[in-house]
Amino acid sequence: MESDHSIFGATSYQQSGQCNSLLKFMHGLFVLFLIMLPSAAAYDPLDPTGNITIKWDVVSWTPDGYVATVTMSNFQMYRPIMSPGWTLSWTWAKKEVIWSMVGAQTTEQGDCSKFKGNVPHCCEKTPTVVDLLPGVPYNQQFSNCCKGGVVGSWGQDPEDSVSAFQVSVGVAGTSNKTVKLPKNFVLLGPGLGYTCGPAKVVPSTIFLTPDRRRKTQAQMTWNVTCTYSQFLASKNPSCCVSFSSFYNDSITPCPSCACGCQNKNNCVRSNSKQARKKGVNTPTKDDTPLLQCTHHMCPIRVHWHVKLNYRDYWRVKIAVTNFNYRRNYTQWTLVAQHPNLNNVTQVFSFDYKPLVPYESINDTGMFYGMKYYNDLLMEAGPQGNVQSEVLLQKNKETFTFKQGWAFPRKVYFNGDECLLPPPDKYPFLPSSAHASSMAILTVTVSLLLVMLLI
Repeated sequence: MESDHSIFGATSYQQSGQCNSLLKFMHGLFVLFLIMLPSAAAYDPLDPTGNITIKWDVVSWTPDGYVATVTMSNFQMYRPIMSPGWTLSWTWAKKEVIWSMVGAQTTEQGDCSKFKGNVPHCCEKTPTVVDLLPGVPYNQQFSNCCKGGVVGSWGQDPEDSVSAFQVSVGVAGTSNKTVKLPKNFVLLGPGLGYTCGPAKVVPSTIFLTPDRRRKTQAQMTWNVTCTYSQFLASKNPSCCVSFSSFYNDSITPCPSCACGCQNKNNCVRSNSKQARKKGVNTPTKDDTPLLQCTHHMCPIRVHWHVKLNYRDYWRVKIAVTNFNYRRNYTQWTLVAQHPNLNNVTQVFSFDYKPLVPYESINDTGMFYGMKYYNDLLMEAGPQGNVQSEVLLQKNKETFTFKQGWAFPRKVYFNGDECLLPPPDKYPFLPSSAHASSMAILTVTVSLLLVMLLI
């Protein structure tokens, strides 16, 4: 009996140990999932290497610190930073102050009472920096500054995807060994969504003189990389998509409350007096949207209309409508994923660029406004829309109007994915089309037989 009990006890102990091991393993997987979740959420499969890199180049040392050029480069293919522009903050590692800035400014000076005579520009432990507005005096300007914080995407215009300023830092290290890197970088572009990593020292930047005959080198360089996550930016989508076609009279609208209905009680009817009231387009300090009353309650709607069918080509009309009375969209972008975008023949009123993050797949393209023509999407109202038509050449092996093939798989506006209607709501080919053709054939054959009998 003792041996039986001992065997039973050993078995129970082994089973208990196995259960504990399994629980520990599952707990480890869960913790690993939580750790990986933020980085996974920031990954964009259509722009896998997209990020904003903030580079600090120490160009000279001063008696109590250094002078640095700070360059913000938007390496995202289709996500610009719109008005009211970027805001950048960080925390100093020691008791640094900002003596002066060129091309940008801090929003607050802070307590500089301990300084006599020469007062710093900012004494905040965590300064918040914004770009200067266009038209500032020349002596306050710096290269690639003073655009109100608006930064284009790399895919639109690489030259317009850069913002920069110069900062003179005091009460800081005066050499590569004594300087301490700032930490806790926060980038708003203009709202939430970006997560910035720690500053990392990298090889010093090489500069070319204007005549391009001499190279100079920064005393020290460090980079900060910021990535975007739509999940961090908002719990709801910011745009939706509707469909229509020439072969079906019905229109597939955006899903109801596609962008959440939290603003349903504060919306404005398009034909109301409030929509025409003076000051309705004035933004608020907290950038609260004022939306037109719709069933989807989205600031942006993208409409995809299959317009015409030719023998070798087919034609699509794309319209983007703004329903926000308090925001216009500068340097907007629209990205669509569709298998026939590998054979775009002509885009009539937008600029277009294929996006090929993976060389073997060419099914994604970026549409954006023509400069000085329609690159500004106005506020909600009669002028609050842009539209274009796209001519695509058919691939005889894959082209069809069946099962919603003519509609995009994904749509992004300004880098945020839009909500599409459910597939069973897509415009479908009329079931009578086949029956009608058979009926016509039957009538034709009958007439021929009658003529032969006569």
